[in-house]
Amino acid sequence: MSDTLSEKTKSIVRATVPALAAHGTTITAAMYKRLFQDPAVRELFNQSNQGEDGRQTKALAQAILAYAQNIDNLAVLGPAVERIAQKHVGLHILPEHYPHVATALLGAIKDVLGDAATDDILAAWGEAYWFLADILIGRERQIYDHLNSSEGGWNGWRTFVITAKHRESDIITSFVLKPADGGPVVGHRPGQYLTFKIDVPGRPALRRNYSISSSPNGTEYRISVKREANGAVSTHLHDRVNEGDVIEVSPPAGDFHLPERPERPIVLLSGGVGFTPMVSMLETIVDNGVAQPVHYIHGAQDGRVHAMGAHVRSLTNGRPHMKTTTFYGAPHERDQRGVHFDHDGFITVDWLAENTPIHEADYYLCGPKPFLAVLVNGLSKAGVPAERIHFEFFGPADDLAAA
Repeated sequence: MSDTLSEKTKSIVRATVPALAAHGTTITAAMYKRLFQDPAVRELFNQSNQGEDGRQTKALAQAILAYAQNIDNLAVLGPAVERIAQKHVGLHILPEHYPHVATALLGAIKDVLGDAATDDILAAWGEAYWFLADILIGRERQIYDHLNSSEGGWNGWRTFVITAKHRESDIITSFVLKPADGGPVVGHRPGQYLTFKIDVPGRPALRRNYSISSSPNGTEYRISVKREANGAVSTHLHDRVNEGDVIEVSPPAGDFHLPERPERPIVLLSGGVGFTPMVSMLETIVDNGVAQPVHYIHGAQDGRVHAMGAHVRSLTNGRPHMKTTTFYGAPHERDQRGVHFDHDGFITVDWLAENTPIHEADYYLCGPKPFLAVLVNGLSKAGVPAERIHFEFFGPADDLAAA
């Protein structure tokens, strides 16, 4: 594969931008339909992202469109490439899987565009696909090599034992995992997630990502899982998985994480179960003796669903440079202000501007899409540079500006 795309290919790809803008989700839906005809390939994907709302087809369509729009300046796609590579490592995607996607994508383009998908267009998109695929394969190889050579690291799936199961709230339960082989575990970057291959009765193996909710310790991981109303895996974990059971896990992955040496004040913002990577970050900050000012700010509906509130307060109490603030959208009658929560309602950018060092801090956010849409866009409008706003989506990434 060439180090650069040919000018002819770039010209043709640029010319397909209007068609991709108009038919992108139709193409990606057709691509997944083709791809999932092979059960072995289907199993590689997190099917929770393939729901009726079309999140994954929209996300992929936007990614392909962005690729076409930036075909002359692919450097701007660096963060997106890193995110995809990290996801692929979690799912244990290998070079031999890429031809399946190429065949499905080019076939879908032909299906949707018909005669408009000329041989030249298909050839150009074939070259463009493999150019990007080679970049991803190279980056994924680096990550695999690093994990494999690290103390406690591994590639692919490793068997872990559930050594503890603890109910954190009415809807959230934590699970502590240790390797069945008794060996160490690679230290994760606080904010990263684990990918699980889970056997649910009556279903093929399902894959899910869950953020690690503990600091790195070399011996175990903790995840904290919200029971979703229609969640096959979360319900299975809550109701059927117990201490002593085993589960298949791939190594920590993800591009959302705290830096090793924070240089600015830190604001950790979370909504709902988005607290999980934030607790990992907060525990790490305490373990490492970070001296920068730290604000941990969390929003929940009420005390019945709020998880790890007491644990978070125990981490920050007695540390003058650290502060915890909790918002409840609709406090329950048993919730005590000043004990369980600090403010009614929702976290706002105006409140952040008044109560956090908005012109100096790095902001880390995790939560549902509406939460992120308000705060990420609000912080940006308030003048916080993009490089100081770090956030993690639940599910596939898409355009926050449209929310």
